[in-house]
Amino acid sequence: LAGVPGYADGTNSAARFSAPNGLALDSAGNLYVGEPGNESTIRKIAPVGADWVTTTIAGLPHFTGSDDGTNSAARFSFWYFGQAAVAVGSGGNLYVADVDNQTIRKITPVGTNWVTTTIAGLVGNVGSDDGTHSAARFNEPSGVAADSAGNVYVSDTVNNTIRKLTSAGTNWVVTTIAGVAGQTGSDDGINSAARFNGPTLLKLDSH
Repeated sequence: LAGVPGYADGTNSAARFSAPNGLALDSAGNLYVGEPGNESTIRKIAPVGADWVTTTIAGLPHFTGSDDGTNSAARFSFWYFGQAAVAVGSGGNLYVADVDNQTIRKITPVGTNWVTTTIAGLVGNVGSDDGTHSAARFNEPSGVAADSAGNVYVSDTVNNTIRKLTSAGTNWVVTTIAGVAGQTGSDDGINSAARFNGPTLLKLDSH
């Protein structure tokens, strides 16, 4: 309901949000919303006939943290009024740039549940290292996108780079595909010859 912030699941105007700003759409027409700040949750808005039903699928309002887990047992930490980026990937998996935790999270549908796992980065550890799983480092990742091949792309805002996550068995390998950590600019170019200045939102085209 316009002008009435809050936190409530429900149908149509009965639902309440507080500064939602991450949005993704799946092939079935479901919307997924990242809600930052004190809420630090991921919400699903599902079309049911002419109505839209909002449910919380991961995280618990007013409880921030970094825990992996199922449904409300998971914890996230987003800036208040900052980014809470979410993307839909292959198999209906969701990917989240958990900006304050310096990690990338995966939310997997398992029956009626949603299971959150950390796939890259280490909570509370800032850096720019490429590497596998928790060996990788980020500096306020705030944008995320996923392609049909299962790759995940991240705008690593303070590092001024674009990163790619590739699945390798149960692990995820992080590489820097554009820009150089710590160097700002606007140059076009190939790989590390490109320069960015605080990249945030990230989208993929159809190719």
